[in-house]
Amino acid sequence: MLYSGPAFSAHALGDGIVELKFDLTGDSVNKLNQAALKDLDAATQALAKEPSVKGLVLTSGKPVFIVGADVTEFTGMFAAGEESVVKVVLEVNRMLCRFEDLPFPTVAAINGVCLGGGLELALACDYRVMSTAASAGFPEVKLGIFPGFGGSVRMPRVIGIDNAVEWIATGADKKPEAALKDGAVDAVVAPEQLRDAALALVREAIAGKLDWKAKRAEKLAPVKLNALEQMMAFTISMAVLGGKAGPNYPAPMLALRSMQESATKGRDDALPIESKYFAKAAVTPQATALVGLFLADQAVKK
Repeated sequence: MLYSGPAFSAHALGDGIVELKFDLTGDSVNKLNQAALKDLDAATQALAKEPSVKGLVLTSGKPVFIVGADVTEFTGMFAAGEESVVKVVLEVNRMLCRFEDLPFPTVAAINGVCLGGGLELALACDYRVMSTAASAGFPEVKLGIFPGFGGSVRMPRVIGIDNAVEWIATGADKKPEAALKDGAVDAVVAPEQLRDAALALVREAIAGKLDWKAKRAEKLAPVKLNALEQMMAFTISMAVLGGKAGPNYPAPMLALRSMQESATKGRDDALPIESKYFAKAAVTPQATALVGLFLADQAVKK
């Protein structure tokens, strides 16, 4: 055991490969609440100091992968105002960047539902393998916000601007075939093959058969489109989104403005831009109402 905490544990599997398992204590699902995020960061820093580690596979100890952030924490965070929201999400992003910057290849094994912050953590990995029984998506716009843990920064760099806008602005769940087609995941396999496929992928990266450093570098750099191509992509998207969302539903347009402003920047300069626009969305009355509605609906279901 290389690390053990209330949410994450790290086990050596041999040949320098580590399994980082997310299994949130006392909950039926994995969600990225503040305690889990701090535990992830502690595990990350412990593994970064371990010279024997050559590669990592991120797994879930539950039937779902990660359902997202803990929405119950949103109410107090959003009520504290824009400046406070920016501070909170920037700290989370520092944690995910430390994970992304680990000095060895990382692979996410997505076994089930992978939403919101869960997908953002998966995007911080170098590779993603998805079970045919899984689904993935960014449902944040349904809460009046958009991905604020690096999702709107990494996604355009991984799958391109047009695909990223569609994923983020619609909030739709994506089946494995669609995720593979768009490039959000690198492989789709049967559930019983997921672990072996993830391990095979990390072994190939360790052996140098896959250029994981180059793949990671794409997420750290500006979006791979020239200025004219970017302008056309965002102009068309704004026209379409503006017509669909209307003036009373600001989250999709704020997400788009964030992506456009950060597209020419590297990751570390882009994340503060995302945080700024995320905070603007978080303090809107629409976000307050939609988060409240979601929590009330969950209470009724319980």
